[in-house]
Amino acid sequence: MAYLFDRQTKQLTKQYETWPQLHAADLADMKVVRYKSSDGLEIQAYLTLPKGVAAKNLPVIVVPHGGPWSRTAYGFSAMHQFLANRGYGVLSPNFRASTGYGKQFLNAGNGEWGRKMQDDLTWGVKYLVAQGLADPKRVGIMGGSYGGYATLAGVAFTPDVYSAAVAIVAPSNLTTLLNAIPPYWEAGRKQMYARMADPTTAEGRAALARMSPLGSADKIKTPLMVVQGANDPRVNKAEADQIVVALRDRHYPVQYLLAPDEGHGFARPVNNMAMYAAAEKFLAGQLHGRYQASMSPAVAQRLQEITVDPKTVTLGAPITAIK
Repeated sequence: MAYLFDRQTKQLTKQYETWPQLHAADLADMKVVRYKSSDGLEIQAYLTLPKGVAAKNLPVIVVPHGGPWSRTAYGFSAMHQFLANRGYGVLSPNFRASTGYGKQFLNAGNGEWGRKMQDDLTWGVKYLVAQGLADPKRVGIMGGSYGGYATLAGVAFTPDVYSAAVAIVAPSNLTTLLNAIPPYWEAGRKQMYARMADPTTAEGRAALARMSPLGSADKIKTPLMVVQGANDPRVNKAEADQIVVALRDRHYPVQYLLAPDEGHGFARPVNNMAMYAAAEKFLAGQLHGRYQASMSPAVAQRLQEITVDPKTVTLGAPITAIK
């Protein structure tokens, strides 16, 4: 809501509601939690618990933010409210490399993709389990962009932590990700090399290979849904294709949604509705939350159109090997 405060009369006057269809009484509360990561670094996270059920032994979904040099902010989150409505606890950690906590915290993420940055998520799960809030057998992870990478890294590097994963526009191979930097990102290339690893050096190439979920695809045992926009200039379609093919070729089930009219994240409402309809059904199947089976004919048709049979996926140009 937006209010106008008159300093002379001390009157507060309501101006408008941002989302008038959403009633505050129906929304779940978000709260701040803090816990220590693997090396003792304190991580701040936002936790939303579902209304109307005991806050004990819940299915939980970790939602890492994109960037990664950004942050999750306190306040209304459509993702948190959607998942909490379906019965999940939702945890969004501001892992190291997040902004807003000072330069030292930001730089603590340098070179830590898939390592301590991932620990900051894993220790969040441990915190919720220790508090009795999370059922350790019903923990999922879902995110986009860097959050999608963290999702793939979670199931590849800590396969026993998660029971379901939805990776949206997710880098799977950091070498091919950096090789595909578009021209308008050129000014930030050196910064990405400094914060990830420098692929022009042997040491950097080895680090990128080590941090790439694709190289550990044989360890994935978590049911996975991959979501991609065919026109994504940041995380190319090849990033999704690679991980889908890697799982398919070891005869591991993977679901794949590919929208031909989307880029880095879905913008068209019908595509978003189709993606979330598929994701909530997928998560419910693994974590036993609720989902809405019904959908409009347009959404049902679009979901059918963007659902890809992994058997039909082929790889294009040769891919830099992960060793």
